[in-house]
Amino acid sequence: MRVVIIRHAEVDFCWSRRCTSAKFDSDCREYDLSPIKNVTYSIPQIAYQKIYVSKLSRSKDTAKLLFPSGEYLESPLLNEVPLKSSFDCKINMPIWFWNLTGRLQWFINGIRQIETRRQTRKRAKEFIELIRNDDMDIAVVTHGFYMHTLLQEMKKVGFKMTEASAKFKNGEYVIAEK
Repeated sequence: MRVVIIRHAEVDFCWSRRCTSAKFDSDCREYDLSPIKNVTYSIPQIAYQKIYVSKLSRSKDTAKLLFPSGEYLESPLLNEVPLKSSFDCKINMPIWFWNLTGRLQWFINGIRQIETRRQTRKRAKEFIELIRNDDMDIAVVTHGFYMHTLLQEMKKVGFKMTEASAKFKNGEYVIAEK
């Protein structure tokens, strides 16, 4: 069983460098609705028996670029970990601040975030159970931050990985085998 886990293509969206909490939350929603850039990516040529994508359009649109004649199985279990501002603020703060503090809240299972780390891990485990029962070569088009949790959980149940980076670039993939 080989699972090729691919980060979606680059999104055609320009983040604000500084923003209030409301603007950050608005930009996060807009990013989720934005199209991808039409770029070519190289992935392993395997006879994929199934292609899984998240419910977010950038994942499915990437799959269409990579596997134009494929059929895609959509699953919310593969969605990106949602992000929102860490607190309400009318002061323009740097974008890195909002990203960092929001992800820290997620890490410590803070309730301000839409999903906690505990919930993300549960979601990843559910997806792993789904694919373990298939025992097929599959492609998974998902999201960068979520990939870290998914890969950690896959390792716990015996999957062996190709080398993974600390920050997945768009179109980058990891091969997991069991």
